[in-house]
Formats: sequence, C-alpha cells, structure tokens
Amino acid sequence: MTTAIIQHRIKWNDLEGNLQHISSLLDQQPGADLYVLAETFATGFLAEGSAEHAKEQSQRIFGWMQQQASRLNAAIAGSVATVDEKGALRNRLYFVRPDGSYDYYDKRHLFSYAGETDEYEAGERRVVVTWQGVRFLLQVCYDLRFPVFSRNQGDYDAIIYVANWPAKRRDVWQTLLKARALENQCFVMGVNIVGNDKTGEYLGDSVVLNAYGQAIASCTPGKAETAAAALDMDELLRFRKKFPVLKDADEFVVR
Repeated sequence: MTTAIIQHRIKWNDLEGNLQHISSLLDQQPGADLYVLAETFATGFLAEGSAEHAKEQSQRIFGWMQQQASRLNAAIAGSVATVDEKGALRNRLYFVRPDGSYDYYDKRHLFSYAGETDEYEAGERRVVVTWQGVRFLLQVCYDLRFPVFSRNQGDYDAIIYVANWPAKRRDVWQTLLKARALENQCFVMGVNIVGNDKTGEYLGDSVVLNAYGQAIASCTPGKAETAAAALDMDELLRFRKKFPVLKDADEFVVR
C-alpha cells in the first residue's frame, strides 16, 4: 500500500485557513491509500480557547476528514482537540476510512511541560487499526518518548506518530523515530508541522522509515510539502522471519 505524509504550515487557530491549505497538499499525492496529517492539524496545539470551542470545531474538522477520505477514496489520519461524551477534552487521533467509518486513539502521554495536562484528559487504550492489510499503531507526539507503551507485541506492522514537535528538539524527534522502527521491526510514519506559533518554530522533518531505520520518504525541513512511500509488507515479513527480534523480546504488561 502507499502512504502519503502531509507536512503543512500551521496557521495558529485558523481552522478554515488550515483546512484549505491542507486540501491543496492532499491533491499533490493522488492515488495514495492512506494520508497522514499532523497533531491538531486544523487549529494548532493548545489553541487559545480550545476547551470552549473544541466541540464545535471538532465536528467541523471530523466532517472535513470524512469528506476528504471519501473524495480521495483513501483513509486519512490526524489528531483533533475533541470533547468526549463526558465533557472531557481529548487530543484524539482519528483514523477515517472512505466509507465514513473510523477508529480513534486518545493521546495517553500528555505533554505536561507545555500545560497539556491542565486542559486535556489522557487516554488509556492502546489502539491498533487495520487498513489494506497493514496494521497501524496510533500514537501522538509525546508518546514517542515512551517506548514501553509502543512496544511491538506482534500486533502491528507500522506506527503512526503525528506531532507538533519543535525545531529545538529536532534531534530527539529524528533519533527516537529511528529507534522505534529498529526496536519494533516496523514501518514508522512521523508527521510534523512547519512554521511558527507563539510557542516556537517547527521544521517538520516528516519521514517514513522502514524496519531497518532507513528513510523511504521524507519532506524538506521547513517546507510545506508532501511525500509518499510504498509499504512493502512482503519485505517486512521476510526481514522478521530472517532476523526474529520480536520473538526474543521480553514479556510485559502495560498498566
């Protein structure tokens, strides 16, 4: 299957402007099976008034995701600030299919350093979705720093990391993405934004890695653009059979 990563320039709390910009980028990669957007792609991370406006905005954003998935005849993934049925604010990564059906993952590791824990409630479920024969583990930004939670237990083939990861910590982003691919013998898609907001600068460094930790697609740092890669499952399975790291892994339970 073919996955497209969408590295876009963030416009702080400009929902319609961001959706218009991203729509134009989606059209640059026709024919992909999966399109991956960044964390809180339509508003920016912790946009002002997020709790007050999240319910109305999230309905608009989710509807747009369903429209785009249908239009492109592909799945689309990205995170949205969402108010759940209990009134809690969640950083929710949606995985939307062309027929409108979807799964979601609520970010488990909230970024307390930036105050995410003050407004958002953490998720508890580990979520793997299957699309076109590939199993994807859904993760959001700060989750990247916690390898135990994302440890491959033989239940996925690829990890999706969507993020608003600042330029000043780009070495950490690049290093940990590669580590997750190597230790879990899987594809990794890391999708980040570019531009500036009130918290700092973002360079993107969006990439698709194979199980050897090699980049098979990447976006130019600092530039709004797209890239696409074919996920070769036959190659992945041959590698896992030849070098059975996962079989030798330690058993554990995440609480």
